[in-house]
Amino acid sequence: MHVAAGALVDRAGRVLIAQRPARAHQGGLWEFPGGKLEAGESVQAALARELHEELGIVVRRARPLIAVEHAYADKTVRLDVWRIEDWSGVPHGREGQPLAWCDPQALDPVAFPAADVPVLAALRLPPLYLVTGEPAQEPEVFLARLDAALARGV
Repeated sequence: MHVAAGALVDRAGRVLIAQRPARAHQGGLWEFPGGKLEAGESVQAALARELHEELGIVVRRARPLIAVEHAYADKTVRLDVWRIEDWSGVPHGREGQPLAWCDPQALDPVAFPAADVPVLAALRLPPLYLVTGEPAQEPEVFLARLDAALARGV
């Protein structure tokens, strides 16, 4: 089963999670909103459709966060999880599901399906890493470039 999911991250760095219905696979656990891709549908299109259906939002800016394949005893899932950094509308549980904004560092992996555990780890990493390369022959040039990158917020 191929699933597109969104990790909505607000300006405070909190992430939105939703509780799975008790009757669903892995019912009662928390997850990142999203759902199955329809036949011929791209991941981005499924993500936009699912987040509108479940949360009533329109995605304006998203980037890939992590792809996870996990085999449960009864099914195998592929999660394509995107970091949603800009959207219009106020997220609300359009299907009656409870929602919560949480600090990624405080999320307990036991409260999530096993396939979501790598997503938690990805959300705890800094959103951006600077790859500097080798300092080469001129350390002062390297340090000047590093200082400039740090000044830009990297």
